[in-house]
Amino acid sequence: MLGITALLTAWASWVGALHGGNQATNYVESNNFASEGNSEYNAGVQNLMQDMLLWNEISDLQIDIIFAQDHGDELALEQLSNKLYFKLNDNLSEEMAAALGWETENQSDDPTEAIITWMENENALVSPFEEEGFTDSYFESANTLLAESNAKLEEGQKDNTHDDAFGLVTVVYGVVLFLLGIAGTIKSRKNRIVIITISLISFLISTIYMLTLPLPTGFNIMSFFGQG
Repeated sequence: MLGITALLTAWASWVGALHGGNQATNYVESNNFASEGNSEYNAGVQNLMQDMLLWNEISDLQIDIIFAQDHGDELALEQLSNKLYFKLNDNLSEEMAAALGWETENQSDDPTEAIITWMENENALVSPFEEEGFTDSYFESANTLLAESNAKLEEGQKDNTHDDAFGLVTVVYGVVLFLLGIAGTIKSRKNRIVIITISLISFLISTIYMLTLPLPTGFNIMSFFGQG
């Protein structure tokens, strides 16, 4: 019993240490993902603000173009159309271009014609930020990274719980070793039986409890022997 308990004590200590190592790794990875996610979120906010300002400029030019059309001011129409044409080509992100229905490769070589044709499209005159889910697209990368950070944090918390559980098993095995060690020094047979019985019950309960605990993620005992 002493030998078996000693071996299981060593096993519980080792597996608990592996859980502790996984916990540390998961916490570090969680922090890394959180840092990247926060950076992506800040970038998303910045891009959102830039695109909102860009849309305000586009909207103002559209109003001026409509005004020039209504008053037959061809020169102003040409100037404004050229300005808007190159602003769209040079500044629109792919997502915003798609939301506004602006397709650079399919536009006419004449900026005025391209702009007038484009503005006949209903999407061209409606703010893309009113489209459901469009604003969320700026934070997709950030949300993915932050979700991964939370997942790693939860894994680390589970490893921490399992590490504590194996630590408890180790403590109980230590008590069992102590009781078995002193049992032989007790002269009273009755008292010796009581101590051994308590030791066996504690041993069985701890062993059954330990068997219900999961092994560390990626655990493969053969890998420690250069296999698997």
